[in-house]
Amino acid sequence: MFNQVASRQELEIVAKALNERNFKAEIVSTKEAALEKLLEILPEGAEVMTASSTSLNEIGFTDYLATKGSKLVSLHEKINQENDQNKRSLMRRHAVAADYFLASPNAVTKDGLIVAVDATGSRVGAMPYAAGKLILLVGAQKITSNLEAAMQRIREYVFPLEDQRALKAYGAHSSFGKWVILENEVNPERIKVILVEESLGF
Repeated sequence: MFNQVASRQELEIVAKALNERNFKAEIVSTKEAALEKLLEILPEGAEVMTASSTSLNEIGFTDYLATKGSKLVSLHEKINQENDQNKRSLMRRHAVAADYFLASPNAVTKDGLIVAVDATGSRVGAMPYAAGKLILLVGAQKITSNLEAAMQRIREYVFPLEDQRALKAYGAHSSFGKWVILENEVNPERIKVILVEESLGF
């Protein structure tokens, strides 16, 4: 029910709705095209922070950013290299205001609402205002009919999968900590949404 891939026609409706809300939306056909589009958007030398994202992993961006040949500056890598826990915590807080913050929301409604949630707020904290520019990657299975369905998708489908991932990755369960709903953006150049005609993440 919550993993059905939206058609091209449905994605075009979503893209139109997103653009009307000042979210600049584009549709690409494949994971490979999504990575190509992402690298096209990001300027050389840009400081980039990535939220924990299965979608970014699946298109190959996480691996690209970790390579020495990347044209980008990975704030995530800088944080991981810091051994002092207090300094690392401060760097994480500052990273939500990165020049470019990349993430994947949990659901997007057909009328253009973007919904995301995480346990601590480290992923969603950048979305409303802090990040200079926000780039969101959306698999076609994340489209829902309305806000109620989006929240149901997250609670009943996404959360069990994220909980399993968190337990494996961090040795701790996830939780519904911080919710964010993006309804509009005053700066039409701040938020870009890449809609992919394939299933990405969960």
